[in-house]
Amino acid sequence: MRANDQTEIRVLPLFRSMTEDAFDNLMRGAYVQTFPPHVDLIVEGDPCDFFHIVIEGSVELFAAWNGRETTMATVSPIASFILAATIKDAPYLMSARTIEKSRIVLIPSSDVRATFSTDLAFSQAIVDELASCYRTVVKNSKDLKLRSSVERLANYLLRQQRDQGNRFDLRMEKRRLASYLGMTPENLSRSIKVLRAYGVEVDGMSVTLTHIADIEKLAKPTPLIDDKDS
Repeated sequence: MRANDQTEIRVLPLFRSMTEDAFDNLMRGAYVQTFPPHVDLIVEGDPCDFFHIVIEGSVELFAAWNGRETTMATVSPIASFILAATIKDAPYLMSARTIEKSRIVLIPSSDVRATFSTDLAFSQAIVDELASCYRTVVKNSKDLKLRSSVERLANYLLRQQRDQGNRFDLRMEKRRLASYLGMTPENLSRSIKVLRAYGVEVDGMSVTLTHIADIEKLAKPTPLIDDKDS
């Protein structure tokens, strides 16, 4: 890995408090690779040989069963996936593919586990990361089980509004967004039409929210589902 690549990922909470020696040892077996769009990086059920970090581009995490496929998450820079399989030395529970041209850091999973056993700060950061991931899964499950499709879409748009303002572009194409929200594309289109009455304007990938209070009254956002940082 180039020095500037190491500097980029060193700021991640996972690596920030490690000793220099431990970080250098972990990076010895790591390398960076550039992938074109729509390339499968990992396959659900395969052994977890590498821990991945996205430093440019974006990656879709998805799962399939019985002829069906669903989007689980989208990973944008700078972020890692999938840590739990790496630590447990277990098969991947999701597949991953690039959405666009992407630069990915690959660290041998065996090196991550070895460093976990020897560097206290790194092991504490891993526990914190896994706890955050668990809480995210619980929130996503609550979102899917407790809300209607219109409510899920409304809260998703409000979360984007908090990050980007009242006018923003969707971060994923509508087909992938529908899958992520547990809908069919047709159901997503119907939900968008319902939200027009609440000041939601969608033009292609561009979204404008003109009546935030009306959307919030419908969506009823709560930090116990919608706060990504708690």
